[in-house]
Amino acid sequence: MKLRTRMLSSVLAVAAAALPLSAVAETPPNVMVMAWNIDAISTFDPAQVGEVVTIEMLSNTCDRLMEYAPEDETNILPGLAESYEVSEDGTTLTFKIREGLTFPSGNPATAQEMMWSLHRVLNVGLGAAAALTEYGFTAENAAERITAPDDTTLVMQFDQAYPTSLVLQAIAAYPVATMLDRDTIMENEVDGDLGNQYLATRTECVGPYHLARWNPGEVVILERNEDYWGEAPGMQTILIRHVAEAGTQRLMLTSGDIDVARDLTPEDIADVSAMEGIEVATTLKPQLTYLALNNEFGPFTDPNVRLALRYLLDYDAMGDSFLRNIGVIRQSPVQLGAFGALSEDEGRPFALDTDRARELLTEAGIDEGTNISLILGTHPYSMPIGQHFQENAAAVGLNVSVERMANAQLFSRVRGREFEMAVMSWQTSVGDAHGMASRQIYNPDNAAEAQLTQYPSWRSAYFSEEYNQRVMEALLEPDVDTREELYRQLQLDQMQEGPQVFMFQTSQNVAYRTALQGWTAHGFKAFYNMVSK
Repeated sequence: MKLRTRMLSSVLAVAAAALPLSAVAETPPNVMVMAWNIDAISTFDPAQVGEVVTIEMLSNTCDRLMEYAPEDETNILPGLAESYEVSEDGTTLTFKIREGLTFPSGNPATAQEMMWSLHRVLNVGLGAAAALTEYGFTAENAAERITAPDDTTLVMQFDQAYPTSLVLQAIAAYPVATMLDRDTIMENEVDGDLGNQYLATRTECVGPYHLARWNPGEVVILERNEDYWGEAPGMQTILIRHVAEAGTQRLMLTSGDIDVARDLTPEDIADVSAMEGIEVATTLKPQLTYLALNNEFGPFTDPNVRLALRYLLDYDAMGDSFLRNIGVIRQSPVQLGAFGALSEDEGRPFALDTDRARELLTEAGIDEGTNISLILGTHPYSMPIGQHFQENAAAVGLNVSVERMANAQLFSRVRGREFEMAVMSWQTSVGDAHGMASRQIYNPDNAAEAQLTQYPSWRSAYFSEEYNQRVMEALLEPDVDTREELYRQLQLDQMQEGPQVFMFQTSQNVAYRTALQGWTAHGFKAFYNMVSK
């Protein structure tokens, strides 16, 4: 009871600073209170974000050029752009920006600000710039190829004819296509950073909500924008409380102290599903969880070693225990549901086989007693995965040490290539095999100084000219059937020699009290604006 009292007191103390909470056993009628492990947040700058939690929050505070349809994640709808046109040669996209848009500051929001915002992503040059550079845009050519001839027209000229559906998902519906308040941001620029420090704790964009507060490791509070151009959101406030422990989230949900829990264990999900007044919404996310291998670490330079590790996991046992209800086994680098993805059966050829693993390690010259360091974060499944792998690795003579840390620290270590092995997840923004292939396989520059932190391939120091060419060949193949076959073979080959050990595709389980109506989410977005009580 002391633990519950301390947690409840903490939640109410934070909320009380901004909200008129008066009840303990229920949340206010105009507030959605959500418990989530959000310790991965490091910034709200669209030019820098790469964390799933931050991207979800930005998608509810900052409209993009195009938006995913709530009822169908394969359908892209108008957003800040009310329409678009494609040139006959497929190399130019022209967006018609809505008239009369304004930022919360009152400044006008036009195609000029959208152009500046896209230029800014490239000029800041942080991880999110990869969403533009992989389609030929650079800081040097942006002024020529991303233009706004007037206040309602944005023109993007590509270097090649990429699939339009892919570009709409990968750019127009992605955080880089966030229209920022240029005047406000530049008034707060520090040492030429184009507002990067300022935007670490603010959202200066057009959207249904704005960031009112972020206390790292504690809470995020979003407040409704009263002058929003679209339909007004049902909730005045979205309060997202950092709660890392699944057990505490469950207690808060069942006692009525929160409306939504995001990180429950498989056992919790099974239990609360049977409770009156609680619903569970489950969707398969375009997110893969894997053992990231630093390919600069001695043993992992050999593809036989990387293959051996795939035989040191009992996938069925994991799926029946600590992964039950939170994912499906997936050993391919492309998620189920994407164009070009292998079938469920073809995408999981491996099973626990210590004899085969030992044989491959022997062929690679790996001695018994070899030490490997495995780092992981605070997700409920991370430590069970680590312990499971540690036990099976010991059976073939590998000594695996496991270290747990906060997610923000884990991401920093992996992005700095300061690891040997890590339990990681990566979520793509597109329902196309290129989404994963362009990050997990393709690596445009493996140099340490390149700092391509939003490429898991770069983080793992994996570079293959052959596979780079194959990824680009598949991307640009105009024949749909041929393109699909190219992705199929790419996955089959990568499962044998690729840089990561893919384990499962994540299911998103959201448990919520039935007093909350309209919870809507799919693999690419959760729609806070559709919620009401």
